[in-house]
Amino acid sequence: MWKEVRDREAGKLRPYSFANRIRSNRVASLQLSNYKEIISSHSGAINTLQVDLTEGRYLLSGAADGSAAVYDVQCSTDYEGGGLIAKHKCILFVDKQHEHGHQYAVSSAIWYPVDTGLFITGSFDHHINVWDTNSMQVVANFKMPGKVYRTAMSSIATSHMLIAAGTEDVQVRLCDIASGAFTHTLSGHRDGVMTAEWSASSEWILVTGGCDGAIRFWDIRRAGCFLVLDQTQTQLGRRPPLHDQPSMKSSILKSSLPGQSSFGKNKTLHRKTGNGALSKQLPALCKVPGQIKGSSRQRVHPGMLSSHDRATAHYGAVTGLKVTEDGMYLLSAGSDSRLRLWDIESGRNTLVNFETVRLQTSKAIQLAVTQDSDTVFVPCMTSVKAFDVWSGQTSLTFRGHYEYVNCCSFNSQEQELYTGSNDRQILVWSPRNLLVSEVDESSRKGQILTSDQDNWSD
Repeated sequence: MWKEVRDREAGKLRPYSFANRIRSNRVASLQLSNYKEIISSHSGAINTLQVDLTEGRYLLSGAADGSAAVYDVQCSTDYEGGGLIAKHKCILFVDKQHEHGHQYAVSSAIWYPVDTGLFITGSFDHHINVWDTNSMQVVANFKMPGKVYRTAMSSIATSHMLIAAGTEDVQVRLCDIASGAFTHTLSGHRDGVMTAEWSASSEWILVTGGCDGAIRFWDIRRAGCFLVLDQTQTQLGRRPPLHDQPSMKSSILKSSLPGQSSFGKNKTLHRKTGNGALSKQLPALCKVPGQIKGSSRQRVHPGMLSSHDRATAHYGAVTGLKVTEDGMYLLSAGSDSRLRLWDIESGRNTLVNFETVRLQTSKAIQLAVTQDSDTVFVPCMTSVKAFDVWSGQTSLTFRGHYEYVNCCSFNSQEQELYTGSNDRQILVWSPRNLLVSEVDESSRKGQILTSDQDNWSD
């Protein structure tokens, strides 16, 4: 690290490069923390974890016993080992005994994106509760048609306060906290919706993954999905080759009917889809080989084309989704034990060959990515693996849980990873602490660090 510090002082490294390099080094040194421990208050499997997006200080958890808890990961409640091990007990807790508590498993627990004064829980009891953190009272409640698998709120939204809910019903529902009512019902999936994620670059774009193996993109300002990801539509690299675009245009020109100008044909297509900058790009996003020819291709919504609407992203249920921090790529996990990286702009599978993993097939899992979007953390049965997003190689493997791991959450401020498992424990994985390591080493030798000795006179 000192080499990077000297290069930064000499001006050889830019500030952002220096910060990114330090973060990368800290992530590469993650290990089971020997100086921080979270005391779990749950008596059931930990299903969901999230660190608040404002301070990176409060960890929210939900468990199979119907309880939810909040932990302060920066300020400990107790110490052990001569003050070297910080114990973090829950500062807020709600369970079935609460008058508005969930009666069945809490499957999703998320913070209100811009303030820790609210958090949202979804449960198998068919309810989504919005909680006031200060009073621990429910301020809004939404009755869903089935078990709630996942809830999500946009972290960049300024025009709405919508909760996207994926349930065992085929429809995705959007709940408005401001009005306390449902505002949208998104139809397209053929089976339950196990996971949902908002885009990191647009507050209007929602991504959902279903038990039917489909990943659908929705613009909530218009009807129907505008993109269905197809695992057979691929590209090599992070962006499609530029020479593919002229070839597409030339093929369209050649397909024009005799006596019909290509300008007139393109103009008709533009007029039918010209209702905003996004809608003008939709035909390009949804082009697939063998599309329906003729006028029906222009009349039918791109997301509803019969051939394209049946496309699948996985051979089985989509159990996890995560948009990278830059909003350019999407990571997906499926019950087929496959991880895939998608280019959101082109809607194509990038063919990154992630190393063979075993994933849970019966429930949704929660993925996490680092701030620079270079590393993704994936629960793999009883362990958590860290993959390089661009090469697919395993960089780290975290083993510490005794049963299946369901969720993980990465704290970009502290560069810490939190994992929850069926063993009812929440483990902390943190960068190597030099001070603690030195103290441990000296204690083994029976020595006292010179820095710990006082200079007081007797």
